[in-house]
Amino acid sequence: MGVLKKFEQRLEGLVNGTFAKVFKSEVQPVEIAGALQRECDNNATIWNRERTVVPNDFIVELSAPDYERLSPYAGQLGDELAGMVRDYAKQQRYTFMGSIKVHLEKADDLDTGLYRVRSRTLASSSSQTPGHGPAAPPPGGRGAPAGGGYGYPPPASGYPQQPAGAPPMPTSPPPGRPGPAAVGQRPGAGPLPGAQVRRWIEINGTRHQISRPTMVLGRSTDADVRIDDPGVSRRHCEIRTGTPSTIQDLGSTNGIVVDGQHTTRATLRDGSRIVVGSTTIIYRQAEG
Repeated sequence: MGVLKKFEQRLEGLVNGTFAKVFKSEVQPVEIAGALQRECDNNATIWNRERTVVPNDFIVELSAPDYERLSPYAGQLGDELAGMVRDYAKQQRYTFMGSIKVHLEKADDLDTGLYRVRSRTLASSSSQTPGHGPAAPPPGGRGAPAGGGYGYPPPASGYPQQPAGAPPMPTSPPPGRPGPAAVGQRPGAGPLPGAQVRRWIEINGTRHQISRPTMVLGRSTDADVRIDDPGVSRRHCEIRTGTPSTIQDLGSTNGIVVDGQHTTRATLRDGSRIVVGSTTIIYRQAEG
């Protein structure tokens, strides 16, 4: 059973009482959980052959209306989300430098239903490796790799890019060990020059290979990938491959949401989550 599914089951008991009204907002806990998983993947840093460090301190920025709904339950929801991150890290063999924390913050520039995730890595004297007991400090000292998700760097008010006195961060994996990103690239970096990149999308567990420069998604039988969803327009959107790949709304009725953001055009990266109508599409790419 997947980590997200287990997370949903743990929430079932919560979404029966007072949480039922709270979660009628557009932002759903499982959406935030998925974003936290991607934040770990995109900010994973390899220290050595046995250790890949991911952020352990997360801030979820919410619109003012969503924050007002969720903030009274921030502690309980944060604990559930932290547990999901812990389970996912164990599955992926990721390491934390300290205890896992998930905080909610209000962002006045976000509309209802939109959110952002920021992260950082905080070291503690009792860091744990999932399934491996206490972890030793990384080579060169106890500094922690910095995180900052979705192009939103941590503000100066307490989320610096790197703790004071931390050693320089490693920028490439050791020989013979591919990282969580594509082989031969840093997490979050683009493909290497001349590298062959495979691209595909996943819809309801079905993989659709992207073999042409463009792929049209929609309800029409003429679309490259047909989506049988009444909330999807006949020619809803188009994925354009490149460096980077992008997605473009084609004048649809309901628009597109990419990684939690309503938009008409967005850059795609491995793991990007696209929502059209009530259908979720996962964009994937890998070298080789």
